[in-house]
Amino acid sequence: MKHFTLKLLFYFMIPISLSAQDVYYNPLLLPWNTPFQTPPFHDIKPVHYMPAITFSIDEAKQEIDAIANSTATPTFENTIAALDKAGASLNRISGVFFNLLEANASKELQETAKEIIPMMTAYSNYVSLHKNLFRRIKYVYENQDQHLLTTEQQMLLEKTYLNFIRSGANLEEEDRRKYETLTQELSTLSLTFKENILKATNAYYLHIIKKSDLKGIPPQELSVAAEKAKNKSLKGWVFDLSAPSYMAFMKYAENASLREKLYTAYNSRAFHSNENDNSEIIIDIVNKRLELANLLGYQTYADYVLETRMAENKDSVWSFLNRLTAITKIAAEKELDELSTFANTKQTLQAWDWNFYADKLKKEKFDLDEQLIKPYFELENVKKGIFELAQRLYDIQFTIDTTIPVYHEDVQTYQVKDANDQCIAILYLDFYTRGTKRNGAWMTSFRKQYIHNNENIIPLISLVLNYTPPSSSQPTLLTFDEMKTFLHEFGHALHGMLSNIHYQSLSGTSVPRDFVELPSQILENWANQKEFLSLFATHYKTGEIIPDSFIKQLTQASQFHSGYTTLRQLNYGVLDMTWHSITSSITESVDIVEYNATHNTTLLPRVESCNISTAFSHIFAGGYAAGYYGYKWAEVLDADAFALFEETGIYNKETARSFKEHILSKGGSDKPMNLYIKFRGKKPTEEAFLKRSGLYNIK
Repeated sequence: MKHFTLKLLFYFMIPISLSAQDVYYNPLLLPWNTPFQTPPFHDIKPVHYMPAITFSIDEAKQEIDAIANSTATPTFENTIAALDKAGASLNRISGVFFNLLEANASKELQETAKEIIPMMTAYSNYVSLHKNLFRRIKYVYENQDQHLLTTEQQMLLEKTYLNFIRSGANLEEEDRRKYETLTQELSTLSLTFKENILKATNAYYLHIIKKSDLKGIPPQELSVAAEKAKNKSLKGWVFDLSAPSYMAFMKYAENASLREKLYTAYNSRAFHSNENDNSEIIIDIVNKRLELANLLGYQTYADYVLETRMAENKDSVWSFLNRLTAITKIAAEKELDELSTFANTKQTLQAWDWNFYADKLKKEKFDLDEQLIKPYFELENVKKGIFELAQRLYDIQFTIDTTIPVYHEDVQTYQVKDANDQCIAILYLDFYTRGTKRNGAWMTSFRKQYIHNNENIIPLISLVLNYTPPSSSQPTLLTFDEMKTFLHEFGHALHGMLSNIHYQSLSGTSVPRDFVELPSQILENWANQKEFLSLFATHYKTGEIIPDSFIKQLTQASQFHSGYTTLRQLNYGVLDMTWHSITSSITESVDIVEYNATHNTTLLPRVESCNISTAFSHIFAGGYAAGYYGYKWAEVLDADAFALFEETGIYNKETARSFKEHILSKGGSDKPMNLYIKFRGKKPTEEAFLKRSGLYNIK
């Protein structure tokens, strides 16, 4: 990683607001004398971020100006490659800050973010609207036939040029000012949206005193709930809105009124007309996104986003969503009829009833009891099994390294080594729920892989999950779905760890959103494979290997309610596309827009007090705006790709080598379809996905 010479910078580059002492003793700005130049979390304090980012923005601007104002004829190396390397210090510092803002967000960090995010947006605009810089980029782009570029260099050139066009480089002065204002406002709105969800999630918990209200909930889940109550100095049991706690209650609690209460609390987060309400923020975001798209010459924000995606345009996305919805809804309606008959209730099934009755029906149909299976998915064993899978496929191994600093005591760190015993990546694992971490599961990086002066700079990859911590009476036991989530995120991690790219802008997961889920979703396919489960799935008490009968049950149940679950995902995709396909400003309420968008993809009765959008962080505080369809799009890809593993063997070295060579190591160095065809030998079809889902012959 590039380091600047601090002693020279102290006297010539320090912003007026900073003293030399502020810079000199700031661990974020000093060289990171840690193993593999990992972030020195043990030294970093919240107070360090503002001066460090202020300083590094100033430095980055000077680097940009040096490129833009050069008198040398613009070339790929002195302009495009130089731009990719610029702002190295800012990238590493902001990478630490924004990752911790998601995974360990103290109040101090949240307050600091309100100052830092506008600064980062302003810097981004400074670069993208830099006239001299764009002139040089445009010159290289228009004269590229004079240079012999590799495919990777060609992709970087095209991506750089298009990113500048899409960031306002061609706008007139007045419109540039509008663009800057809109991007600043949008960054602030997204931050507020995210904070509101975290506050709303942490603010609620269901406190239960009467044991009769817990009927149906297994002892393992009650133990966790009792621990949560104890941590709050309460008697009884506590269920909160963290995913493991919420899902356990919705699946097992026989008390329907309490299920309704918890369901409503979860699905009405940031929808309560209070200081954490996201309703007006959503309207503001989508209207400003539309204004931004129009300013750049696009009819809708979806048109703007999809220009650089594998799907290419919103018509192809809508066609994809509508085609799958037509097939899936038929299956989902049949599943609803079956579940209603099974429930044998005079009342219509409600949203808070589905998981409860579905779990019981699943047990009856497949003799599958999740509580009997969970002891075979002890977290440490699952981790070892996933490590072993990676070793068998890609010849990599994982060695724990306690010398690497961590940002929380729960975090584990590993060296990732190749077949030659060379460290190719550092992996951080952050497993457990806590109030400072947002819900969900994700992969991220503190540093991407790239090659600098013929040296491979290894990536620093982090997996963040939300599992229930071990209690005094038992270790962390995962549900089958939680184990699949681990596999999913580990697939993203492999994409980052096995990257072999020269330029950071194309490294690892720097690919279109509707392609990025392929490496993650394909790994989920191993979850039902006996050859894989037999590697690690042993009972945490007895050491017994998971019985063949359990594996058979899991395999048979893999298509259970696939219509309903697929329709649910399509529902999110349709809602996302609706918000971002508007052609005029929205004046209706969030609730009305959501209902009009989703009534055709919703099976169960509407719950008036609930709203999906106000907690839909993927699209309003993440990178999935007009891109949520990508999960299903990539599912088509992963089913088609895994079919080749099924043909050749799930541990087939040649198939794995090809997937690594053409997909995992290539990042965004070529167009996604080109990479896929090189691996698969053909374009993907929906056939494998429909067969795997049990939807192939639905009429």
